[in-house]
Amino acid sequence: MDEQLRTVTDRLRKESGASDEFQRIADTRDPEALADVLTAAGHPLWARELAAFRLGTAGDRRAFEALVLLLNHRDPARGAAAATALARLADPRTARAAAALATNELRAAYALHPVRLLVELRAPESVPALITALERRLTTHDPYHRLALACVEGLGELGDPRARPVLRAAGAHPGLAEAAGRALSRLA
Repeated sequence: MDEQLRTVTDRLRKESGASDEFQRIADTRDPEALADVLTAAGHPLWARELAAFRLGTAGDRRAFEALVLLLNHRDPARGAAAATALARLADPRTARAAAALATNELRAAYALHPVRLLVELRAPESVPALITALERRLTTHDPYHRLALACVEGLGELGDPRARPVLRAAGAHPGLAEAAGRALSRLA
């Protein structure tokens, strides 16, 4: 069992109270049974997350919608697990969905994992979405410093010169100045 699956499984085992249903979902090797958990009514969130994570990491695109919903969840552990599964899923819709979540101002509090996923994907949507998200964070007293920092670091990692203006602007913000300087030095 890989480490990320073990982490997710351990967290959801506790959340489920180590129920029989948990054990059934954790043990099954049948992708149809996992897909049924995603579509049948009455399953708790932990069950849907476990099924989606297992399907997604196995490359089964039936998990896509559930994983996108979890990517922007208020619980950071759910978002991190969904990002891992979406990266492994390699669905061509992933970058567009992550960009939409990263730039949705109404969900900015939960956009950290979509931003990190965009950096990992290195998709055409990645740089424009990170630029947009960062521009919105460069206002006075913005409460989403971690998101802004993730955008700055991600833009540096992506190394696209289109990020130069927004990174220069980020350099004027005390909490971002050092990271922005490092990111600017990495641009092509």
